[in-house]
Amino acid sequence: MHPDKNNAFVASNSCDEAGKHYEPVIGVARLMRLVESGADLSNLVNMAAYNPDDANLLMNLSMVFQLTGNREVAFEIQAKALAMRRLYHLPAQTAPVTITLLALMRPGDMMDNTPLDFLLEESGVALNLLYVSTEHTLPSDIPEHDVLFVAIGESIENAHLLEKIGTQLATWPRPVINFPDKIMQLSRDRLHTLLGTAEGVALPVTVRIQRQTLIQIAHGECAISDFLGNDSFPIIIRPLDAHAGRDLKKLAQASDLHDYLTGVKEDEFYISRFFDYRSADGLFRKFRIAMIAGHPFACHMAISEQWMVHYKHAGMSDSAEKRAEEDLFMTNFDIAFAVRHAMALHAIHERIGLDYFIIDCGETAEGRLLIFELDNRGFVHAMDPVDLFPYKQPVMKKLFKAFRTMLVHTAQP
Repeated sequence: MHPDKNNAFVASNSCDEAGKHYEPVIGVARLMRLVESGADLSNLVNMAAYNPDDANLLMNLSMVFQLTGNREVAFEIQAKALAMRRLYHLPAQTAPVTITLLALMRPGDMMDNTPLDFLLEESGVALNLLYVSTEHTLPSDIPEHDVLFVAIGESIENAHLLEKIGTQLATWPRPVINFPDKIMQLSRDRLHTLLGTAEGVALPVTVRIQRQTLIQIAHGECAISDFLGNDSFPIIIRPLDAHAGRDLKKLAQASDLHDYLTGVKEDEFYISRFFDYRSADGLFRKFRIAMIAGHPFACHMAISEQWMVHYKHAGMSDSAEKRAEEDLFMTNFDIAFAVRHAMALHAIHERIGLDYFIIDCGETAEGRLLIFELDNRGFVHAMDPVDLFPYKQPVMKKLFKAFRTMLVHTAQP
């Protein structure tokens, strides 16, 4: 399939090992570009409707429904596809093929896995996506590959799956990137144990806490300091396994817990002290850094009037001043930010032990690196409009090249 001026998709068949023709898997990166451009996807919907036994088409359609917000339908379609097949192939976009990468994925939300195809656009890397679960871990008939990449994100739900996969990978015959036991260290409460003493790092104590205990704190039956040590209100709170700011709140006092708990249904949460990281101008700055084989790379910087900073809501597209500052951050990253925080970034890499992960962070007034989150599934891309963000393309291409170089070096005996 390829873009067409009248329709986003026209037929271009591929074959499986049995000789039957199937439409190829498209990949999240290309589908997101098409969705955001307003492309007509009706032909893809029609092809899936008329070819219900084509798992590739169903997987494509599932991704489209996820990207357009119809998650319930997306997961139903994905389940039908996975019942037929658990392995999906994204061919290399350029020739020759330099690496064949096998990624282990978990079913469900596409962003619960490392979004690899964004990192591999316009590359000679062929990507195989193998969906695994506690019921269906690694099969015996795995295709040939140069490197295996564990793309499954850390979560309470994924802990058992990662543990089972880790056992299987202990004697794997090919090089592995991001071993499961290292991924499991990325939980918010474990990070303080790993990084809390690292020089140059600021990381408030984070603990898991039950709803009933929070109710007791709200009623004054116990104090927040009983759980956070010397730290107290204001705190930030979120449900376990919540990401992208879902139900993340700052609470100023114990009585605020009543209203918060009324609005959420979960029974277990993370809490930590709120760290006021605003700059001298009163604005909050959040940085996304990719660590690739121990080296830091700039992904983006968001500037906001609000303490909870999300790039797409920070008004970066509307402010030439903010974009100019981000340009300076990204362009001078290697001689400025990376130098200021070299000791902290080195310590983080050494203690985490992953080959690839994302750091969301800020800077304290004292100059320390304030850690918000470490994750192996952070969204890293070159999707921003070039006319508004021309400075991002060369920086992201440098990052993508480093990622592919890591794959090549890992594959070498």
